[in-house]
Amino acid sequence: MMDLFPSRTLTLYLSRLFITRILGVLVMLVLVLQVLDLLSESGNILAHPGNGQAQIWHYVTLRSPQLVARFLPYSVLLATLFTFFPLNQNSEVIAMRAAGLSAHQILAPMLATALVVSGVSFAFNELVVTRVTADLKAWQNVQFGEIPEEPAERTNLYLADGNNILGADTMNGSGKAIRLHGVTWYERDPQGLITRRVIAPLATYAAPGWRLDKPESFDVASAALTRPGPMVVAKGITPAQIDITQADADRMNLFQLHRTIEALRAGGRRTSDLESKWWHKISGPLSALLMPLLGSVAAFGLARSGQLFIRAIVGMALGFTYFVVDNLSLAVGNFGGYPPLVAAWAPFVLFLLVGETVLVRTEE
Repeated sequence: MMDLFPSRTLTLYLSRLFITRILGVLVMLVLVLQVLDLLSESGNILAHPGNGQAQIWHYVTLRSPQLVARFLPYSVLLATLFTFFPLNQNSEVIAMRAAGLSAHQILAPMLATALVVSGVSFAFNELVVTRVTADLKAWQNVQFGEIPEEPAERTNLYLADGNNILGADTMNGSGKAIRLHGVTWYERDPQGLITRRVIAPLATYAAPGWRLDKPESFDVASAALTRPGPMVVAKGITPAQIDITQADADRMNLFQLHRTIEALRAGGRRTSDLESKWWHKISGPLSALLMPLLGSVAAFGLARSGQLFIRAIVGMALGFTYFVVDNLSLAVGNFGGYPPLVAAWAPFVLFLLVGETVLVRTEE
């Protein structure tokens, strides 16, 4: 196994060069993008009465992990080019080849480093990014105001109970403890025409049905407005149906998303889009492993041939093409065009083969 790597000294040298460049590029990208993001969002944050510098910094703490997670693979790609370009220009790659090392042995320390980065990225996404995403979306839902003690993570719910419809502005809690706020109940005839509308500030689960607190009923036929007192509606709608109405994969870790998918399947709901995102939670961080392979075209070939800059451009183009194809494949998978496994993994396998082919054909 150790034959895949060069000497210990050379392995540590290449790994140290690579990781320092990854961190440098990542910090630069995140700082620039965070400043640009603040320019567009700071006005919305400060528009809410009482918000100030503390809320701006709070937004930065929530947004920065998202930027780190999104642009870490790009950082690995650019760090690959920034590592290989000077190594080739200073003839260090030629010296390694003259010492008997193959292209794969030169690349091995960087691939091992990229694999560690992929593992860190996966853990960071699952433990940090999913939580800050949920907090940020909850804050944005209240226009950067004060978040309720039970954040309304879901908004604008509409569920059918036969011909009738139950709607709610926001939802708190889960299971039988769900509380619906800003509730509207529409009773409709077989032709779909509304016969009665009931509005209430709050609805709780009545097992079965949903108990409306302080309802106001408007009868369409008589145009009469009444206040009938607490009433139970939507007996065919269960808490489980509401729990899975708006599943957001970005707010869930791998295990939470798996449980949501299973619940949706049990209810006969379509899950291909969520399954694609479940697989992509694994394949996405692994994209960092591809970047040294795709960018390695900049490492080989003689610097005096005058094509070193062109090789760097080709390596960058291969890396960015992967991200385009990956996003396109995931979008097609969300619409059911590809099976979930293919949507998440096909770009990775395709560009793994492309990178290996380019490496073999250009190492001389």
